[in-house]
Amino acid sequence: MKSMAQLEYHYGLKVRIYPSDYQKQIIKVNSDASRFVYNEMVAIGKELWQLNRVKLSIDTVQDRIQQLKLRQNAKQMSNHFQFLEDKRIDSLAKANAIQNYHKAWNAFRKVHETGVPKFHRKSYAWRYQTSCQYPKQKTARLDNGTVCFEDRKHIVVPKLGRLRIKGAQQRLLDRQGETRIGTVTISKDAADRFFLSLQLGSDTPFVPKISRTNRQIGIDLNTENFLTASDGRTIANPRYYRTIKGKLAKAQRTLSRRQRRAKKEQRSLRESKNYQKQRLLVAKIHARVFDRRHDFLQRTSTALIKNQDLVVAEELRSRNLLKNHALAMSISDVGWRSFLSMLSYKADLYDRQFITVSPKNTTQTCHDCGFVMGSDGTEKLTLADREWVCPQCHVHHIRDYNAALNILEKGLQKQQKA
Repeated sequence: MKSMAQLEYHYGLKVRIYPSDYQKQIIKVNSDASRFVYNEMVAIGKELWQLNRVKLSIDTVQDRIQQLKLRQNAKQMSNHFQFLEDKRIDSLAKANAIQNYHKAWNAFRKVHETGVPKFHRKSYAWRYQTSCQYPKQKTARLDNGTVCFEDRKHIVVPKLGRLRIKGAQQRLLDRQGETRIGTVTISKDAADRFFLSLQLGSDTPFVPKISRTNRQIGIDLNTENFLTASDGRTIANPRYYRTIKGKLAKAQRTLSRRQRRAKKEQRSLRESKNYQKQRLLVAKIHARVFDRRHDFLQRTSTALIKNQDLVVAEELRSRNLLKNHALAMSISDVGWRSFLSMLSYKADLYDRQFITVSPKNTTQTCHDCGFVMGSDGTEKLTLADREWVCPQCHVHHIRDYNAALNILEKGLQKQQKA
């Protein structure tokens, strides 16, 4: 039986689950255990770093180093902390927490942006990972592992047992070829919704092959319209956060008043029922905005990838753009970074090509003659300039459409060089 890394195609599936009260307790116990193990690994790493700075060969220091190194193991850690031997705790949840700690270090060494692993604090969101195993099985399917689908509406998970689900795709369950379930993540968000995320692997594609369209498109992302394409189409910016901002602000003011009242009466926020009711209301408003934006981005990205052989977009750095306080809210609301990530993985999924190009001068350059605004003593275009006339060839341009044409041209040049 092949491992997940040996399988050619990978696919992610996220479904909503509806656990019972007892199952919720098990999820909470495993989430806390997973967080504790991860934090213990961070603490051990910090202490080892400090002890290794001691250059003298002191026996006490060396013994302590050996003790800490031995504890960097799920079994040894469980022996040291007896509460981790609770039968409700999934052993693979502890192993995955340790594995995630090592992955965090590897990511830091490669990228050097996210920083070293840090302590995970308590949160209203719960999360832990387990893995699907196939004991005494010759082939892997969706219905014969330790995590398995009973039918379209039920799934079995270790320690949790049978869970009612919503959102499983029947086409996945009807697959005839070998399909392996890898890492399984059980989570609860701040709005008290429970989800199950599965990593699937197979040697056969998860989506049917679609024919070539012989079309290519460049897209300019902006805050005026969400997207302007090189074929002249525009997609309006839905502005989901702005439409609900007033209602959210009112709910947050109520939440703040209840927080002050609880602190004044020296009551714990977790035990203040009125505060928790209002916190849940605020979380649901945020979740509604996220869900609507996520659905919009998914539909738009899928339509673009399916209908074009080549999609070209600007390589935007949202972190730098957010430094502009005048545009920070609009940039956060539109979700550019998530949209580009969706285009990237969907291009691989549907066997299409997605290219990002440098945004330098895509707006300032005339597509007809190549004149760059700001050169020869001309002034650069500002955000207020939605239309302009080229000083050299006198062609009238719509700002975003001209930028989309330049982006597509850059993408075609990059494709030829590759």
